[in-house]
Amino acid sequence: MIDCKKIIAISAFLFAFICTADAQSLQAFKQNLARETISEATSAPARVEVTEIGSAADAVRDLSNRNDKNARVRGYRVCIFFDNGQDARAGALAAKELFTTNFPDIKLYMVYENPYFRVTVGNCLTIEEAVILKGKLMSLFPKAFPKSEELALIDLLE
Repeated sequence: MIDCKKIIAISAFLFAFICTADAQSLQAFKQNLARETISEATSAPARVEVTEIGSAADAVRDLSNRNDKNARVRGYRVCIFFDNGQDARAGALAAKELFTTNFPDIKLYMVYENPYFRVTVGNCLTIEEAVILKGKLMSLFPKAFPKSEELALIDLLE
């Protein structure tokens, strides 16, 4: 049986690859996940192999070929801040600043939907990608959680 602690440790170190992407594009994301690194927890090489489900890749490709820049697809982002308290706006701005300072290459979205301020990050097509991103952020945002959202196709193609 696979040791849960090893999986968690390896997953945490794989998140470091997401940050170094030139952009949050699908190709850059997959390339960063595929890079090999040494896990500090196990001193062994850690590597993730990404296998796209053909129908998902085809759907994104079909949408991009339509030249419909307003097209949307179901995906995930990681919510790093969500509040409606008296200081919610200030908290959202602080979360935004902390995130952009530490992860400048990952897209951030700050939204006010009455009465909540929400800050989400990343453009993930699968829950697995969102969980990997969440693990990378946990040291700075311990309450972060993956959230299902509709993503603009243009955001995925950048």
